[in-house]
Amino acid sequence: MENNSTIRLDAIDLQIIKLLQKNARITNKELAAQLDLTITPVYERVKRLEKTAVIGQYVALIDADKTGKGLMALCMLRLEKHTKDKLAQFEAHVAKIPEVTECYHLAGQYDYHLKILVKDMNAFQDFIVNKLSTNENLANIQSSFVMKKITDTTAVPLE
Repeated sequence: MENNSTIRLDAIDLQIIKLLQKNARITNKELAAQLDLTITPVYERVKRLEKTAVIGQYVALIDADKTGKGLMALCMLRLEKHTKDKLAQFEAHVAKIPEVTECYHLAGQYDYHLKILVKDMNAFQDFIVNKLSTNENLANIQSSFVMKKITDTTAVPLE
């Protein structure tokens, strides 16, 4: 995750972000009403937040269980070699696998942490054998399976 220079955000910007994190479909008119502002300054602030990539994109959050992807696995991976080329090759490989919904490069005991969404254990085994382990630089995979989500948010804490 790259950390470009921090954008200066005032209290109104933070309020706008909080409201958009709760409901990305809120209109500028509704934002303005909740912030006790007129529409034009709210529109300009939202556009600035988009232009500076504070707001990266707007998405719909989908229930994986309802789409037949009810098994979530968290995989911790170690690689054999850690050269710049080998890391880039692994990351390109993983980025092409649709079951990998999140991938983090780590410091510590493991090199990568992956979040995997599949239908069931058979689909997970197929994912490991036919997709993930086809990368020859993979040294070790440690998988855990989510029994229950306690908290699950995409919101960035702003307090």
